[in-house]
Amino acid sequence: MSIIEQAVRRLEELRRSGVEIPGSAVGTPANDGAVVRPAPAGVSSPSRPAMAAAARPPVRPMAAESKTSRRVDIDMARLAAMGYLTPETPRAQLADEFRVIKRPILSHIRGAEAQRVKRGQLLMVTSSVPGEGKTFTSINLAVSLAMEMDSTVLLVDADVSRPSVLSRLGLPMAPGLLDLLTDPALGVSDVLLRTNIEKLVLLPSGKPHMRATELLASDAMAALVDELANRYPDRILVFDAPPLLPSPESRVLATHMGQVILVVAAAQTPQHTVEQALAAIDNCPVVLPLLNKISRSEVGTYYGYYSQGDA
Repeated sequence: MSIIEQAVRRLEELRRSGVEIPGSAVGTPANDGAVVRPAPAGVSSPSRPAMAAAARPPVRPMAAESKTSRRVDIDMARLAAMGYLTPETPRAQLADEFRVIKRPILSHIRGAEAQRVKRGQLLMVTSSVPGEGKTFTSINLAVSLAMEMDSTVLLVDADVSRPSVLSRLGLPMAPGLLDLLTDPALGVSDVLLRTNIEKLVLLPSGKPHMRATELLASDAMAALVDELANRYPDRILVFDAPPLLPSPESRVLATHMGQVILVVAAAQTPQHTVEQALAAIDNCPVVLPLLNKISRSEVGTYYGYYSQGDA
C-alpha cells in the first residue's frame, strides 16, 4: 500500500472513531459532484476548479447535422390577415405578383447558362431607408420561392439591429445568426427553425451583439454563408438585411451576395437617396430594384408591386 493510500485510510479510521479532522473533506461531494479527497502532508492538493475541470469531459462543438432542427408553427390565418402571402392562397393576387417578381431571380440561379449569376442563390433584400417594406418583401418572396417545385428556402433575419422576421410571423425570439458567429459550441442545426410551410426554414438574427458589423464582416461569417449555401444544392437563401444608408451592416453583407433586391417606396423615397443606396452596392453582380407601395392606377389594376428589372 502506498504512503498516500495509508494516509487516507488512517484519516478515515480516525473519523469513524469520532476524532474530528480540521479542514478534511473525506467523501464530501464538491459543488460539481466530484468527490474531493484530502492530500497528506507534503503532497500538494489541486484546487477545486482544477479537479472539477479534470472530472468533466471537454466541451466539443456540435456537428452541424447532429440533431434535428426545432419545429415551429406559423399561424397561417394570422399571417394572411396581416396581408402576407401563404401557401393556402396560391391564386391570390399577391401570389401572382410575387410570381412575376421571382422569375428574373430564378433565371439568375438556374436559367440558361448566359443568365446564371455566380452565387445567385444568395439573395439580399434591403432598402435605402427604413419603412420601405423590405421585411414584408423578404417574407413574401421567401414563401413564394418555397412554393417552387425545385427549391428549398432559408430565410435569414440579418437585420441584426432591428430584427423583425420572427415577430412578423408570430414567433418568439430565438438564438440564431449572431450566436453562431460567437459561440463555437453551436451547430447550424441548433438554431435553424423548420416551419409548417413546406420547404421554408428560418434562421433568426440571434442575441444582439455590440460588434455585429465586425461579426458580419468576419471570416467566420464568410465561412457560415458558404456552409449554408452549399449544404443543399436546391437551397435559396433570402437575407432580410438592414436599410443601406443608416447602417453599414448591409454593405458588408452585400459582399457575400449574388443578387440584391433593393425595395423602393413609390412617391416616398427621393431619387438622390436611391442613387446613394445603389452606389453603396455598385460592386454587386445583380441589383434588382423593386418598386413598392405603388398606386395600382399607375401600373393597371393587377400588380401592386412592380420590378424595374436589373440595374
